[in-house]
Amino acid sequence: MSSRHGYFGKDSLIREVFKDFNARGVEVMSFKVPTPLELRHDYLWRHYLALPARGKFGVHNRTHYENVLVTRVHPNYILGEKLPNIKTVADIDDAFWETRFNQILNFEKHLAQNGTIIFKFFMNLSKEEQKNRLLRRLDLKEKNWKFSAGDLVERKLWTDYMACYEDAINRTSKAHAPWYNIPADSKPAARLIVAQILYNTLKEYKDIKEPELDNKTKANIDLYRQELNNE
Repeated sequence: MSSRHGYFGKDSLIREVFKDFNARGVEVMSFKVPTPLELRHDYLWRHYLALPARGKFGVHNRTHYENVLVTRVHPNYILGEKLPNIKTVADIDDAFWETRFNQILNFEKHLAQNGTIIFKFFMNLSKEEQKNRLLRRLDLKEKNWKFSAGDLVERKLWTDYMACYEDAINRTSKAHAPWYNIPADSKPAARLIVAQILYNTLKEYKDIKEPELDNKTKANIDLYRQELNNE
């Protein structure tokens, strides 16, 4: 799941869409600035570790696409990855980004070929609505903790971010890993659209079944019921 810079509304969307799911079957991972440990590995490493097991939903709040979005607007961040042959920002050319996009495509193709159903949601927030949500964080005392002055710095780079988002989505929306462009100015509407996409897609999979008791347990249900009633 990705969003226009600022990341407004994704947490509440995840909460509302998945609130009626069995909590044991949903794993939510929020990715922050890479840690020193994560920077000692390739950029996909931490995302691979967070993939869900078969039968579970994995929700990634921010994704590996940060590595072709934020880092593309701020290429100096790439230097922290200590990559071979990348010594200065001048070394980060078009060929570098082409390679990184191919790595992401191969990563997602590998996941799909091994049974992972991939959904990629772009929370398309307008610049005006982003401004309103920033002001709300300043105006409401209980929301103050969410405000970061860094959001205002990033907001000045809106045009750069939009160009990078458009390029990334165009390059990486595939039949096995499609992007869904979600109008996100209305939180209720965005939640409904995401829920509908999940439902409409998953109901097409006829081999997805609810867990069942093993045969021995099913055969003894009456016995277990009798044992409990006779306590």
